Amino acid sequence: MKLPLDDLGKCILRLAGGGILLFHGVFKVFTDIEHVKRLVETAGLPAVLAYGSIIGEFIAPIFVIIGYKTRLAALIMVINMLMTIVVAHRDLVFERNDFGGWMIETNMLFLSIALTIAFLGAGRYSLSKGKGLWD
Repeated sequence: MKLPLDDLGKCILRLAGGGILLFHGVFKVFTDIEHVKRLVETAGLPAVLAYGSIIGEFIAPIFVIIGYKTRLAALIMVINMLMTIVVAHRDLVFERNDFGGWMIETNMLFLSIALTIAFLGAGRYSLSKGKGLWD
């Protein structure tokens, strides 16, 4: 049985996950993509792949927030977060911070939120009204 609050929960999850990740994307778009290019090159990959972070942290979160092609956008966010772990934080995967927290907990939180959105879809309170294969 689908509860009436399910769609509201999906909306809150989309706004929170997409909204917070969007701040990272805005920073990269308007301030510092060069840092990401250096990280990508250090990992032995072509610098042009750094622009994928703009897709994963700026464009995809906007789609998630408005609820259009939500599942596809969320999957792009998942891939983006996996890449951030592999490219920028691979040495921290098994490390803890000074307070006992996991060093990549923010990345994993974004990844988990995006994966959850990919499974749940946009819901009724979205541009697509939750209808369609990717919504």
